[in-house]
Amino acid sequence: MRDLLAGNTVIPVIVIDRVEDAVPLAKALVAGGLNVLEVTLRTAAAEEGIRQIVAQVPGAIVGTGTVCTPEQITLSEQLGCQFMVSPGATDTLLAAAQKSSIGLLPGISSASELMRCMEYGHRDFKFFPAENSGGAAMIKALAGPFGDARICPTGGIGLHNVMDYLSLPNVLCVGGSWVCPAQMVKEQRWDEIEQLAREASALGR
Repeated sequence: MRDLLAGNTVIPVIVIDRVEDAVPLAKALVAGGLNVLEVTLRTAAAEEGIRQIVAQVPGAIVGTGTVCTPEQITLSEQLGCQFMVSPGATDTLLAAAQKSSIGLLPGISSASELMRCMEYGHRDFKFFPAENSGGAAMIKALAGPFGDARICPTGGIGLHNVMDYLSLPNVLCVGGSWVCPAQMVKEQRWDEIEQLAREASALGR
C-alpha cells in the first residue's frame, strides 16, 4: 500500500449514485492530477461504476472503499481493483485480506486497533473517522510508539484543515470527498471537479 500511495497526497473518496457519472468523474479527477481513486461500495451503482472506470479510464488506479466483508474482498478482486480500503478491521476481514491478491488499507481509530492490524502484517492504515477520533493531534501521538506506521486519515477533512494532517511525518496521504462534492457530481460539473482535483494534487508538494 505504501508504494501504491506514495506521492499521492490526496485520495478522492467517491460515492457513485448513477453509473453514468462514474467514467466522466474519474476522468475529471485524473485530469486534475488525482489518479488514485477510492470508490466506496455504498451504493447500488458502485459495482458497475468501478467496472467501467477500470475499463475506460487510462491512468486511474482504482480501489474499493467501505470494504467490510470477505465477499467484498472477492468482489474487489473480480472488478480488477488495485487496492481496498475498510472503515474498520475485524479479525474475519483481516484474515481474508491476507489471502487476497490486492492490498488492504485497514481502518483504525485507536492504538489497540492499529496493533491488531500489525499482527496481520499491516503497516499502513486508514484513520477513520479522523476528526471525530482525535484528529491530527491523535495521529501525531501515534507516531511515538508506532514510528514505522503510516496513516491515511479520512473523515471531516477539507481545505480548512487538510494541511494539519499533511504536515505530519507519519501521514502518508489523506482521503477526502471535498474534491468531488455530491452536488457537483449530480449537476455533472466536471470542469469544476477537475479544478478542485488540480488544487488538491498540489497540496503538500
